[in-house]
Amino acid sequence: QGAAHAGTRLLLLEEFRAAQTVKVNPDAPQKNARFLTLEARKTLLVPTPRLRTGLFNKIVPPSGATKEILRICATAQGIKDYSVPVGLDGKAQVDLVVVGSVAVSEKGWRIGKGEGYADMEYAMMVSMGAVQEDTPVVTIVHDCQVVDIAEELLDDHDLTVDYILTPTRTIQTNCKRPKPRGILWHKASYLCWHYEMLGKIPILKSLRYREKQAGKDVTLRDEHSGLAEATTPVSKKGSDVMTTVYVGNIAPSVRVSELKCALRELHAAPFQLNWQGAQHRAFLHYKDEAAAERAVSSLKGLSLGGNTLRVELAKNQRN
Repeated sequence: QGAAHAGTRLLLLEEFRAAQTVKVNPDAPQKNARFLTLEARKTLLVPTPRLRTGLFNKIVPPSGATKEILRICATAQGIKDYSVPVGLDGKAQVDLVVVGSVAVSEKGWRIGKGEGYADMEYAMMVSMGAVQEDTPVVTIVHDCQVVDIAEELLDDHDLTVDYILTPTRTIQTNCKRPKPRGILWHKASYLCWHYEMLGKIPILKSLRYREKQAGKDVTLRDEHSGLAEATTPVSKKGSDVMTTVYVGNIAPSVRVSELKCALRELHAAPFQLNWQGAQHRAFLHYKDEAAAERAVSSLKGLSLGGNTLRVELAKNQRN
């Protein structure tokens, strides 16, 4: 609500007026921000959804595009119809970054949807030289999303913002907390995300390879254990000694990566995980009964996506 009006506050920022290239996230609340960027004849870069096909789409309106066409270009469909991909070799230089937020504090501390894409996009831009330490970051939110956030909730990989635009205010945060300086491959807080996403985001895998070639340590902590084991197929020979744990009441919004992350943090990673998200359940297979019982004890009362999980030994395992 009020997103379009909040977006018009971009026009009052000197940093926006001076920018040649602006990166804006693809979500609906920033649609007007994307339109205003195109109307100002600036280069608009939009991250590809979930980074599956690359890092950016560069929006290229047709020659002589009217205001109405530019508005279409700023929509999700317009991004598909009027864009070209920009990869790691695109030599993009971003002068202003616009991100969405679920909540943000006047100190510039930001909370996103919890999937880490905005933080990852910024870290990738740092790694490819597209942004600098002083590149301003703006978020556009409703007034009710501006709240106090405890600093202990932030980690080194979390992106902070320099300006908050709301329907009623422009807030300059003067945030002194450093922004991410690239991808922190080794961090445990990133680990769950990386294991799940490396295989799904080719550009992330390519960037990791480049940084490795450049001599950077890109090792994921415990890379060859834990979750790697959790996805190893069970052999028929050993399947009859497996103990299975049933996990139910999984919220529709929860992804398998979130469950894997929780299992790792609780030191309850299974030998194999059978994810059945459509049925709101999963089955965890452990090599021995003691490990399964420890997992049940650790997961009892755990809440993911607002739902308290139902955790117990699978029916065929119970006495």
